[in-house]
Amino acid sequence: MAELLKLNVQERTQLGKGPNRRLRATGMVPGVYYDSKGANIPVKVEMVPLQKAFSAVGNAQVFELVLERGGKTEAMPALIWRLRNEPVKGFPEHVDFFGVDLSKELKVAVHFEIVGNSKGVKLGGTLEQYRDHIEVICKPMDIPESIVIDITEMDVMDSVHIEDVAFPEGVTPVFDENYAVLSIAAKHEDEDGEEGEEETEETETE
Repeated sequence: MAELLKLNVQERTQLGKGPNRRLRATGMVPGVYYDSKGANIPVKVEMVPLQKAFSAVGNAQVFELVLERGGKTEAMPALIWRLRNEPVKGFPEHVDFFGVDLSKELKVAVHFEIVGNSKGVKLGGTLEQYRDHIEVICKPMDIPESIVIDITEMDVMDSVHIEDVAFPEGVTPVFDENYAVLSIAAKHEDEDGEEGEEETEETETE
């Protein structure tokens, strides 16, 4: 198994808005660690390492959360479940971690990654993407960084539905209907001005 990214956190003993505000002033971010059995532990983590970890793993990649608690250190696999940013300056102001059992499947949202240069776009078509992520079920270590869709061979009026998408082994998509993920739409006639000119001529005639 590949070595996981590590993020150090400490148990948070002072709770409430006041202590949390003072904590943020020191460059720390308050949060909660929810273990896979349903228990939760208030924690605090340094802002900069948290930002770097989130940039590397996002919401859907497992990392190793190293918890300092009661004079002891414990490491456990986890996900960054939610990261809430301050609305004005954009700094993290609260984070939720979710502990995972590496032997059990879970449901997680993974984003689509579009690669290639469509021949339909080269002919004047427009790429229209209707979904940017898909929920999948898999074990934590099988969570893909992204679901890749290659549009190189797509022509004008071609589309990709969710049943057309290839998923890695061990990863099962969750969906109720075979919806369209993206398509290459034809160029509209009014984009080159021809349609508009015809309307103008009809108006002048009337």
